[in-house]
Amino acid sequence: MRYDEEHKQRTREKVLEAAARTIRAEGPDRVGVAAVMAEAGLTHGGFYAHFASKDELVAEAIKAMFVDASRLYRDATEGKPAAKGLRDYVKSYVSRRHRDGRAAGCPLAALATDLPRLPEPARLAFGEGVQRLTDRLAGLLGDIGWPDAPAAASALLSEMVGAVSLARSVADPAQSDRILLASRTAILRRLGLDADA
Repeated sequence: MRYDEEHKQRTREKVLEAAARTIRAEGPDRVGVAAVMAEAGLTHGGFYAHFASKDELVAEAIKAMFVDASRLYRDATEGKPAAKGLRDYVKSYVSRRHRDGRAAGCPLAALATDLPRLPEPARLAFGEGVQRLTDRLAGLLGDIGWPDAPAAASALLSEMVGAVSLARSVADPAQSDRILLASRTAILRRLGLDADA
C-alpha cells in the first residue's frame, strides 16, 4: 500500500519523537532501531522508508529535540521586555523542574557528554542547535546593552548547561539543589537581573 506524503511525514515524526524519548532517557548510544520503531507503533521493516541509517535517525532526532526544547525559551521570553525574558529564561533553565524533566528538557544538558563519541552528523546537528540558542541569548543580552553579547551568550549558555548537568549528576538532592541555587543566583547577579532571584 502506498501512502501519501502527509502520512509519511506524520509517521517520520512519530519515529523521531520515539527516538528523542529514548535518547533523553538512555543516551544516544542505546538507541535501537527495532525498539524505536516498536515504541512508535511501527514495524522494523518500515524504518528505511524514512531514514538511511541509525546515524541519520540520531542526528534527525537531535534536531527535533532542539525544536521541541525551543518552547522552554519561548515560554520564558515571548512578549516580555528583554531583561525580564532573560531573567525568566535563566530561572526556568537552572531550576529543579528542568533538572528533573530530562525527558522534555533542553538537549544540551542531556547530551553534552555523549556527543563527542557520536558520528559527525549528530555533532553537526547538536552544534547547529547550540548556535541557534546562543544567538537567541546574544539577542537578549544585546537588547539589555551587555557588551560583546555573542561571547557573553556563549559563556552564559555554558554555565547554565553545566549547572543543570552537574545538578543531575550528584546523588544527594540537597547538594543538587544547592548547585542550582548557587549557579542561578550568581548568573542573575552578574547580569544585574537578581531582583526576586
